[in-house]
Amino acid sequence: MDNSAPDPSANPIPPQQILARHGKSFYWASLFLGSELAERAAQLYQFCRFVDDLADGDLPDREESLEDIRARLDGGSRPAGPEIEAFIDFAKHNNIPVIAARELLDGMLQDQQPTAVKNQAELLRYCHAVAGTVGLMMCRVLNCEHERADAFAIDLGIAMQLTNISRDVLEDARMGRRYLPATWVDLPPSEIAEAGIPCRQPVARAIQQMLDLAEDYYQSALLGIQLLPFRSRLAITVALRVYRQIGWVLRRRSLRWWQGRVFVAKSEKALLTLRSLRDLKPITVPAHKKKLHQDLQGLAGVDPE
Repeated sequence: MDNSAPDPSANPIPPQQILARHGKSFYWASLFLGSELAERAAQLYQFCRFVDDLADGDLPDREESLEDIRARLDGGSRPAGPEIEAFIDFAKHNNIPVIAARELLDGMLQDQQPTAVKNQAELLRYCHAVAGTVGLMMCRVLNCEHERADAFAIDLGIAMQLTNISRDVLEDARMGRRYLPATWVDLPPSEIAEAGIPCRQPVARAIQQMLDLAEDYYQSALLGIQLLPFRSRLAITVALRVYRQIGWVLRRRSLRWWQGRVFVAKSEKALLTLRSLRDLKPITVPAHKKKLHQDLQGLAGVDPE
C-alpha cells in the first residue's frame, strides 16, 4: 500500500479507476461481472481503499480520523467526510451490514499500534476484521441471497489477507508490524526489517505455514462460490485463483521474502482465468467446516457454535 493518506479535498476519482490503479487483480476479475455489478464492486473497493490508505498514511491525526469514521458507522450524527457519507448511502441501498464495516475499522485501528501477533487465533481474528468483513459486504453487493454464503465469503477474505501478509512481510516489518504469529517465529519487526541472514529461513518457514493455512480457507471458499448468482461466479473464482497465485509465485521463488514483493504476470492471469471456467460446473455445496471459524466466535457473520 502507498503511505500517502487520502486527500478529501482532491477531485474525486471514479471507483473503477481506483480499482484499476490500486487493485489490479480485483480489477481483472471485475471485468467478468458486467457493468452494473462491476461498478458496485468498485464502489465497495473505493471505501475499503480509502480507510486502508488513511490507516497506512502519514497524517498525524489518522487514528482520530479513523475513530470518527468508526463512530459515524456506529450511528453517530457527526459527518465523517463525503467518502464515508457516500458509503453509508451505498450500504443502505445494497443491504450491506454496517457491523461488517465497523469491524473493518476496528482492524484499521488495531494497525495504529505496534503489531506483534501472538498466535494463530489472534491472526485469524485480525484477518476477519480487515478482509473477512469485506467478503461479507461483497456478498450483498453481488446480490447473493443464500445465508450460507456468508461463511464461505469470510473464508475467501481471510485467505486473501493471509496471502497479503505472506507477500508483504518485509514491508510490514519496516512499518513496525509483524503479523506472523510469535508461536511460529518470535522475532521483533525491527529484526525482520533488517532481513539479515540469521532470520531469513525462520521467517520463510513461518510464511510457508501462513500459505498452508491460507490454502484451507481458499479450498472452502472455492466450494462456497457455487452459492453466488451465476453471473458473479466466474469473476469471484478468477479473483480467488489470481490472488491465490501470489502464494504460488512466492513458493516458486523459494520464499525469498527478503527480495521484496512478488506479482502475478498478465500471462498467468489469463491462464488462470481459463482454468476458472472449470469451476462453473455445478456441485452440491457441503456444510461449512466449523473448525475454520472456531477462533472467530462473536464476530460479524460467524455462526455461533
